[in-house]
Amino acid sequence: MKFSIAIARGASLVLLFCATGLVFAQQPYPNRPIRYIIPYPPGGSTDPMGRFIAARLTERLGQQVIVDNRPGGNTVIGTDALARATPDGHTIGWMGAAFFSTPSLIPNLPYNTLRDFVGVATIGKARIVLVVHPSVPANNVQDVIALAKAKPGQLNFASSGVGTNTHLSGELFKLVTGANIVHIPYKGSGPATTDLLGGRVQMSFQVPITVIPMINTGKVRPIAVTGETRLAALSQVPTFAEAGLPGYGLTGVTGIAAPAKTPRDRIARINREVAAILATPSTEEFLAKQGAEPFISTPEQATAVLKEEMARYAKIIKDAGIKFEH
Repeated sequence: MKFSIAIARGASLVLLFCATGLVFAQQPYPNRPIRYIIPYPPGGSTDPMGRFIAARLTERLGQQVIVDNRPGGNTVIGTDALARATPDGHTIGWMGAAFFSTPSLIPNLPYNTLRDFVGVATIGKARIVLVVHPSVPANNVQDVIALAKAKPGQLNFASSGVGTNTHLSGELFKLVTGANIVHIPYKGSGPATTDLLGGRVQMSFQVPITVIPMINTGKVRPIAVTGETRLAALSQVPTFAEAGLPGYGLTGVTGIAAPAKTPRDRIARINREVAAILATPSTEEFLAKQGAEPFISTPEQATAVLKEEMARYAKIIKDAGIKFEH
């Protein structure tokens, strides 16, 4: 009898889930504002791109796309909020470096990234630029390597947090060159660049939007930028390959994720709109100023990128022996 009741309950749950999915599919979409969770505080380097996409999606979807900044816990708080959201297409979230790296850094996360999320769309590929304080006697990559080897452990590099692109770029630099430089993590790019400007740290691997104004005013010295070609906004700065370090560099992918059980037609709708936004000259111009370039994909490709990026970051974290400390 208990076994029959269990089977009946299980069948009921299946029918309820199917019915819920059918209700979602039958309702017009979107039929209310969409929440766009960004797991960082307002004003950070991710905010301009996130708000740009939200504003354009609002225009195209006919419903307000509201940016919900949910910082904390190395992005775990905001990402967990996305995992727990009702999977009806009215909650989406930011997908970036910390989204990919956190599973390899923090044990016992309240969510499983591969199980609980699906890629919706990619947005851009962001470069990383190595900059040094003007007091550092280095003008190119080879100078930096030579200085680091001559003074092991005396050069510090600032990052916007453990597991971020700005951190892992430095760790990859150490692995590739053998340079002994010391990581100094900060809670965001703002305080990291403040200490860089003050000379309290000597160098940083930064998202271009954060340091372009400082480069243009001579407050920091650019050394090299990741990517296969020079960055339009920093055309005077060589790539790492040009500077004698071919094969080095992280080009961070940014995108949008959703709870895994979100109806596929709703994911496809957002994906189409994001692709249309990315195809416009105004978006390409905006991203160029951020030090990024558009990256259009299907939902299936976005999910594949999620898996590939997680594997890539996991390898760097393992090879560098990085541990996350609360």
